[in-house]
Amino acid sequence: MKAIVTAMIASLHAMPTSTSEVVDEVLYGMTVKRIRDVNEGWVYIQTAYRYEGYCQKADLLVDEVLVSKWEREAQHIIFQSFADVLQQPRIQSSKLVTLVRGTSICVVSEENLPEEWSAVQLVTGQRGYVRTKWLQAKMTERSVSEQQFRENVVATALSYLGAPYRWGGKSPLGIDCSGLCSMAYLLNGVTIYRDAKIVEGFSIVKIARDQMQKGDLIYFPGHIALYIGDQLYVHSSIGGNEVSVNSLEENHPLYRHDLATTILEVGTLFQEKLCN
Repeated sequence: MKAIVTAMIASLHAMPTSTSEVVDEVLYGMTVKRIRDVNEGWVYIQTAYRYEGYCQKADLLVDEVLVSKWEREAQHIIFQSFADVLQQPRIQSSKLVTLVRGTSICVVSEENLPEEWSAVQLVTGQRGYVRTKWLQAKMTERSVSEQQFRENVVATALSYLGAPYRWGGKSPLGIDCSGLCSMAYLLNGVTIYRDAKIVEGFSIVKIARDQMQKGDLIYFPGHIALYIGDQLYVHSSIGGNEVSVNSLEENHPLYRHDLATTILEVGTLFQEKLCN
Protein backbone atom coordinates (compact mmCIF):
# COMPACT_ATOMS: atom_id res chain seq x y z
CA MET A 1 0.00 0.00 0.00
CA LYS A 2 1.28 3.45 -0.87
CA ALA A 3 1.34 6.56 1.31
CA ILE A 4 2.09 10.27 0.86
CA VAL A 5 4.59 12.18 2.98
CA THR A 6 2.84 15.00 4.87
CA ALA A 7 5.81 16.33 6.88
CA MET A 8 8.01 19.04 5.36
CA ILE A 9 10.86 16.53 5.69
CA ALA A 10 10.29 12.97 6.91
CA SER A 11 13.38 11.20 8.22
CA LEU A 12 14.05 7.63 7.16
CA HIS A 13 15.79 5.78 10.00
CA ALA A 14 17.91 2.64 10.17
CA MET A 15 15.86 1.44 13.13
CA PRO A 16 12.34 2.29 14.37
CA THR A 17 13.57 4.83 16.92
CA SER A 18 14.08 8.57 16.60
CA THR A 19 17.64 8.23 17.96
CA SER A 20 18.80 5.77 15.29
CA GLU A 21 20.82 6.73 12.22
CA VAL A 22 19.03 8.78 9.57
CA VAL A 23 19.65 7.05 6.23
CA ASP A 24 17.55 9.34 4.04
CA GLU A 25 14.98 12.10 3.96
CA VAL A 26 11.68 11.99 2.09
CA LEU A 27 10.11 15.32 1.18
CA TYR A 28 6.51 16.47 1.46
CA GLY A 29 4.34 15.16 -1.36
CA MET A 30 6.57 12.24 -2.26
CA THR A 31 4.87 8.86 -2.37
CA VAL A 32 6.32 5.78 -0.71
CA LYS A 33 5.43 2.11 -0.41
CA ARG A 34 4.43 0.81 3.00
CA ILE A 35 6.08 -2.57 3.46
CA ARG A 36 4.95 -3.34 7.01
CA ASP A 37 3.74 -1.73 10.20
CA VAL A 38 6.22 -2.05 13.05
CA ASN A 39 4.21 -0.66 15.95
CA GLU A 40 1.80 2.17 16.70
CA GLY A 41 4.37 4.81 15.86
CA TRP A 42 6.55 3.37 13.11
CA VAL A 43 6.27 1.83 9.65
CA TYR A 44 8.86 0.26 7.34
CA ILE A 45 8.75 1.89 3.90
CA GLN A 46 10.41 1.86 0.48
CA THR A 47 10.97 4.98 -1.60
CA ALA A 48 10.51 5.29 -5.38
CA TYR A 49 14.28 4.85 -5.75
CA ARG A 50 14.23 1.61 -3.71
CA TYR A 51 15.72 2.98 -0.49
CA GLU A 52 14.21 1.38 2.59
CA GLY A 53 13.97 2.38 6.23
CA TYR A 54 11.74 3.21 9.14
CA CYS A 55 9.48 6.27 9.12
CA GLN A 56 7.14 7.69 11.73
CA LYS A 57 3.50 7.03 10.89
CA ALA A 58 2.60 10.59 11.85
CA ASP A 59 4.56 11.80 8.79
CA LEU A 60 2.46 9.80 6.33
CA LEU A 61 -1.06 9.84 4.92
CA VAL A 62 -2.24 6.35 3.96
CA ASP A 63 -5.02 6.33 1.38
CA GLU A 64 -4.71 4.45 -1.93
CA VAL A 65 -7.31 6.62 -3.67
CA LEU A 66 -5.66 9.88 -2.58
CA VAL A 67 -2.21 8.57 -3.49
CA SER A 68 -3.33 7.69 -7.02
CA LYS A 69 -5.00 11.08 -7.43
CA TRP A 70 -1.96 12.89 -6.05
CA GLU A 71 0.45 11.06 -8.36
CA ARG A 72 -1.66 12.10 -11.35
CA GLU A 73 -2.22 15.71 -10.37
CA ALA A 74 0.86 16.81 -8.39
CA GLN A 75 2.85 17.78 -11.48
CA HIS A 76 4.84 20.72 -10.09
CA ILE A 77 7.70 21.03 -7.64
CA ILE A 78 8.99 23.75 -5.36
CA PHE A 79 12.21 25.02 -6.96
CA GLN A 80 13.01 27.81 -4.49
CA SER A 81 15.22 26.80 -1.54
CA PHE A 82 12.06 26.89 0.55
CA ALA A 83 8.62 28.41 0.10
CA ASP A 84 5.75 29.27 2.41
CA VAL A 85 2.33 28.14 1.26
CA LEU A 86 0.12 31.05 2.35
CA GLN A 87 -3.56 31.18 3.20
CA GLN A 88 -4.16 34.12 0.85
CA PRO A 89 -2.36 35.34 -2.31
CA ARG A 90 -0.60 38.20 -0.57
CA ILE A 91 2.77 38.32 1.11
CA GLN A 92 1.34 39.48 4.44
CA SER A 93 -0.84 36.38 4.76
CA SER A 94 -0.15 33.73 7.38
CA LYS A 95 1.29 30.43 6.22
CA LEU A 96 -0.21 26.98 6.05
CA VAL A 97 3.07 25.11 5.69
CA THR A 98 6.68 25.63 4.61
CA LEU A 99 7.99 23.41 1.83
CA VAL A 100 11.57 22.87 0.60
CA ARG A 101 13.06 22.51 -2.87
CA GLY A 102 12.02 19.24 -4.47
CA THR A 103 8.59 19.09 -2.83
CA SER A 104 5.78 17.82 -5.06
CA ILE A 105 2.73 20.06 -5.19
CA CYS A 106 -0.56 20.22 -7.06
CA VAL A 107 -1.27 23.49 -8.90
CA VAL A 108 -4.97 24.24 -9.35
CA SER A 109 -6.74 26.83 -11.45
CA GLU A 110 -8.38 29.87 -9.90
CA GLU A 111 -9.99 32.82 -11.64
CA ASN A 112 -8.85 36.41 -11.12
CA LEU A 113 -5.60 35.37 -9.46
CA PRO A 114 -2.67 37.79 -9.94
CA GLU A 115 0.01 36.33 -12.26
CA GLU A 116 2.64 36.41 -9.55
CA TRP A 117 0.63 33.92 -7.49
CA SER A 118 -0.38 30.31 -8.08
CA ALA A 119 -3.08 28.42 -6.23
CA VAL A 120 -1.92 25.04 -4.93
CA GLN A 121 -3.57 22.12 -3.22
CA LEU A 122 -1.92 20.35 -0.32
CA VAL A 123 -2.07 16.63 0.40
CA THR A 124 -4.76 17.35 2.97
CA GLY A 125 -6.93 19.03 0.34
CA GLN A 126 -6.35 22.53 1.71
CA ARG A 127 -5.85 25.28 -0.84
CA GLY A 128 -2.99 27.73 -0.46
CA TYR A 129 -0.93 30.16 -2.50
CA VAL A 130 2.70 30.20 -3.63
CA ARG A 131 4.64 32.71 -5.68
CA THR A 132 4.52 31.45 -9.25
CA LYS A 133 8.24 31.94 -9.86
CA TRP A 134 9.00 29.47 -7.07
CA LEU A 135 7.27 26.64 -8.94
CA GLN A 136 8.47 24.48 -11.80
CA ALA A 137 6.61 21.88 -13.84
CA LYS A 138 8.01 18.41 -13.31
CA MET A 139 10.59 17.51 -15.92
CA THR A 140 11.16 14.27 -17.79
CA GLU A 141 14.45 12.93 -19.10
CA ARG A 142 13.35 13.70 -22.64
CA SER A 143 12.05 17.21 -21.95
CA VAL A 144 15.26 18.72 -23.31
CA SER A 145 18.29 17.76 -25.39
CA GLU A 146 21.24 15.88 -23.88
CA GLN A 147 23.37 19.02 -23.79
CA GLN A 148 20.63 21.10 -22.19
CA PHE A 149 19.99 18.34 -19.65
CA ARG A 150 23.66 18.36 -18.70
CA GLU A 151 23.62 22.14 -18.27
CA ASN A 152 20.41 21.97 -16.23
CA VAL A 153 21.76 19.27 -13.89
CA VAL A 154 24.90 21.31 -13.24
CA ALA A 155 22.87 24.49 -12.59
CA THR A 156 20.58 22.60 -10.21
CA ALA A 157 23.48 21.13 -8.23
CA LEU A 158 25.14 24.54 -8.00
CA SER A 159 21.91 26.03 -6.63
CA TYR A 160 22.67 24.12 -3.41
CA LEU A 161 26.04 25.84 -2.91
CA GLY A 162 26.55 26.73 0.73
CA ALA A 163 23.89 24.31 1.99
CA PRO A 164 25.26 22.69 5.16
CA TYR A 165 26.33 19.06 5.19
CA ARG A 166 23.73 16.80 6.79
CA TRP A 167 24.06 13.04 6.93
CA GLY A 168 21.09 11.60 5.01
CA GLY A 169 19.91 15.08 4.04
CA LYS A 170 18.49 16.07 0.67
CA SER A 171 17.24 19.64 1.02
CA PRO A 172 18.79 23.14 1.12
CA LEU A 173 18.45 22.94 4.92
CA GLY A 174 21.09 20.19 4.91
CA ILE A 175 22.26 17.70 2.31
CA ASP A 176 24.83 14.93 1.90
CA CYS A 177 26.85 13.88 -1.15
CA SER A 178 24.41 11.39 -2.66
CA GLY A 179 21.47 13.56 -1.66
CA LEU A 180 22.91 16.42 -3.70
CA CYS A 181 23.54 14.34 -6.80
CA SER A 182 20.25 12.45 -6.66
CA MET A 183 18.25 15.66 -6.17
CA ALA A 184 20.09 17.40 -9.03
CA TYR A 185 18.91 14.58 -11.28
CA LEU A 186 15.44 14.17 -9.75
CA LEU A 187 14.62 17.86 -10.21
CA ASN A 188 15.41 17.33 -13.88
CA GLY A 189 13.17 14.31 -14.24
CA VAL A 190 15.57 11.41 -13.69
CA THR A 191 15.69 9.01 -10.74
CA ILE A 192 19.14 7.68 -9.91
CA TYR A 193 20.25 5.50 -7.03
CA ARG A 194 20.58 7.50 -3.84
CA ASP A 195 24.04 6.31 -2.82
CA ALA A 196 27.71 6.62 -3.75
CA LYS A 197 27.81 3.68 -6.16
CA ILE A 198 26.50 2.57 -9.53
CA VAL A 199 23.66 0.09 -9.09
CA GLU A 200 22.28 -2.15 -11.82
CA GLY A 201 18.67 -1.35 -12.71
CA PHE A 202 19.16 2.40 -12.54
CA SER A 203 20.02 4.62 -15.48
CA ILE A 204 23.63 5.51 -14.61
CA VAL A 205 26.29 3.44 -16.42
CA LYS A 206 30.06 3.35 -16.12
CA ILE A 207 32.29 5.22 -18.59
CA ALA A 208 36.01 5.92 -18.89
CA ARG A 209 37.27 9.00 -17.09
CA ASP A 210 38.40 10.64 -20.35
CA GLN A 211 34.78 10.49 -21.59
CA MET A 212 33.48 12.50 -18.63
CA GLN A 213 31.29 15.50 -19.46
CA LYS A 214 29.27 18.08 -17.54
CA GLY A 215 26.60 16.46 -15.43
CA ASP A 216 28.29 13.08 -15.16
CA LEU A 217 28.98 11.55 -11.75
CA ILE A 218 32.33 10.90 -10.07
CA TYR A 219 32.52 8.07 -7.55
CA PHE A 220 35.07 7.92 -4.73
CA PRO A 221 35.24 5.49 -1.78
CA GLY A 222 32.04 6.29 0.11
CA HIS A 223 31.56 9.59 -1.72
CA ILE A 224 30.01 10.98 -4.92
CA ALA A 225 30.31 14.29 -6.77
CA LEU A 226 28.86 15.89 -9.90
CA TYR A 227 31.25 17.02 -12.63
CA ILE A 228 30.63 20.61 -13.79
CA GLY A 229 33.35 20.94 -16.44
CA ASP A 230 36.89 22.35 -16.60
CA GLN A 231 38.09 19.68 -14.15
CA LEU A 232 35.76 21.05 -11.46
CA TYR A 233 33.13 19.18 -9.48
CA VAL A 234 30.44 20.13 -6.98
CA HIS A 235 29.79 17.98 -3.92
CA SER A 236 28.72 17.96 -0.29
CA SER A 237 31.37 16.58 2.02
CA ILE A 238 31.88 16.21 5.74
CA GLY A 239 35.34 17.70 5.37
CA GLY A 240 34.01 20.74 3.55
CA ASN A 241 31.03 21.16 5.90
CA GLU A 242 28.80 22.37 3.04
CA VAL A 243 28.11 22.08 -0.67
CA SER A 244 31.21 23.41 -2.43
CA VAL A 245 33.27 23.21 -5.62
CA ASN A 246 36.68 21.54 -5.88
CA SER A 247 39.10 20.73 -8.66
CA LEU A 248 40.80 17.64 -10.06
CA GLU A 249 43.74 19.76 -11.25
CA GLU A 250 46.72 19.47 -8.93
CA ASN A 251 47.81 23.10 -9.35
CA HIS A 252 44.33 24.55 -8.88
CA PRO A 253 43.64 26.40 -5.59
CA LEU A 254 40.52 24.26 -5.09
CA TYR A 255 42.38 20.96 -5.54
CA ARG A 256 41.67 18.17 -3.03
CA HIS A 257 44.36 15.52 -3.11
CA ASP A 258 42.34 13.07 -1.02
CA LEU A 259 39.60 12.94 -3.66
CA ALA A 260 41.45 13.55 -6.92
CA THR A 261 43.70 10.56 -6.27
CA THR A 262 40.98 8.10 -5.20
CA ILE A 263 38.45 8.16 -8.05
CA LEU A 264 36.88 4.72 -8.40
CA GLU A 265 34.73 5.24 -11.49
CA VAL A 266 32.72 7.73 -13.52
CA GLY A 267 29.06 7.30 -14.44
CA THR A 268 26.78 8.82 -17.04
CA LEU A 269 23.08 8.82 -17.85
CA PHE A 270 23.75 8.64 -21.57
CA GLN A 271 24.39 5.00 -22.41
CA GLU A 272 25.83 5.66 -25.84
CA LYS A 273 28.96 6.72 -23.90
CA LEU A 274 29.27 3.26 -22.38
CA CYS A 275 32.73 1.76 -22.71
CA ASN A 276 33.19 -1.50 -24.59
